[in-house]
Amino acid sequence: MKTLFIDTSGWVAVVNRRDQHYEMAKDFYRQAFKNYAVFLTTNLVVAETYILLRTDCGWATASAWWEKITASDKVKIVYADPNATFDAFTLLQKYSDHPFSLTDAVSFVLMGQLKIQDAFAFDNHFTIAGFQRFPMAGL
Repeated sequence: MKTLFIDTSGWVAVVNRRDQHYEMAKDFYRQAFKNYAVFLTTNLVVAETYILLRTDCGWATASAWWEKITASDKVKIVYADPNATFDAFTLLQKYSDHPFSLTDAVSFVLMGQLKIQDAFAFDNHFTIAGFQRFPMAGL
């Protein structure tokens, strides 16, 4: 089975019931749990997700999300090293006409290094960078 990269927008949508993509995210996440061996994310995605959940849903929700993902055998958090960060800035120069964040660029670099093609995300940045974005319906 394959690995699925989970971006900030995927995590937030699956946790925050007020997110516009909540229902789609919830349905996709259930299917992904069956179809992927590993959910991979980065420490930068975790930081973004935590602050968005903390701000919009409160400390208890953000904390519960952190506890759940760190206790899961399925979720792996990759920490961006200096080389990945340097490569991400090079990638940002290549895509200077797109509003990618440093978190996006580090994600792309690590996905490339780990040969991961599939991303759970609700923005088109992953598609622009050459990855397969899920879920696709309605986007």
